[in-house]
Amino acid sequence: MTLSDRIQQTRDFILGKIDCENPIGVILGTGLGGFAEEIKIQAEISYSDIPHFPQSTVEGHDGKLIFGSLSGKQVLALKGRFHYYEGYDMKDVVYPIRVMHSLGVKNLILSNASGGVNPSFKVGDIMLINDHINLFPSNPLIGPNDDSLGPRFPDMSEPYSKLFIQKMKAAAESESILLREGVYAGVSGPCFETPAEYKYLRIIGADAVGMSTVPETIAAKHLGMNVAALSVITDLGIEGIVEQVSHEEVQKAANEAEPKMSAIVKSFLSSI
Repeated sequence: MTLSDRIQQTRDFILGKIDCENPIGVILGTGLGGFAEEIKIQAEISYSDIPHFPQSTVEGHDGKLIFGSLSGKQVLALKGRFHYYEGYDMKDVVYPIRVMHSLGVKNLILSNASGGVNPSFKVGDIMLINDHINLFPSNPLIGPNDDSLGPRFPDMSEPYSKLFIQKMKAAAESESILLREGVYAGVSGPCFETPAEYKYLRIIGADAVGMSTVPETIAAKHLGMNVAALSVITDLGIEGIVEQVSHEEVQKAANEAEPKMSAIVKSFLSSI
């Protein structure tokens, strides 16, 4: 069975449960699953029930597809994502993005928890991603290209929509929330970085580092989607103050910052 066949089967199953038309896609990362409570839910589908869908194995990722409305817009949200470090092939990591596109999603909002390497950042800050550095050992587009999904060599000169960046900034300003902006470095994980690695990431131009988002953005751009992405800074990897960090601490910091993230996204949705 081809990739296109699998996507079609997944699409048909989901459309048997919901009736959507050009919804906005949202992926909720570590500790940010509570954002789903902001959505006026019309349907929830467990990943385990969806044909060909991977299963989330990370604490803080519930594993549900949620369809509903928020700020007057139809929203298709994934409560839990898939990571390369879980042992998934890159094509599995980005499979939900391709399914979203098949369901009419043209605009995609990504969220994650990340470590700040910019010395001006503080734990709890929200960073708007304006570019990324791909440090994963693989790429979701490696292998034969499916021309029905996108071109062999997709342009990445604007991975994150400049229009969406401006609208996100305006949304944060309207909510009186400080919004940082910077470059996200995507790494494989699952271990957190060493002090030397944090220093290296800062030298090469990163403001934050995390273990997701970059493959999803690559797949989305391959499909011609518009992407906006936000990071919650949950820990710091700044030279001289690198501290021990755990997944539980990351979840706690993300949960505490969630109201700010929710306020920005709700205001942003009302503007598009």
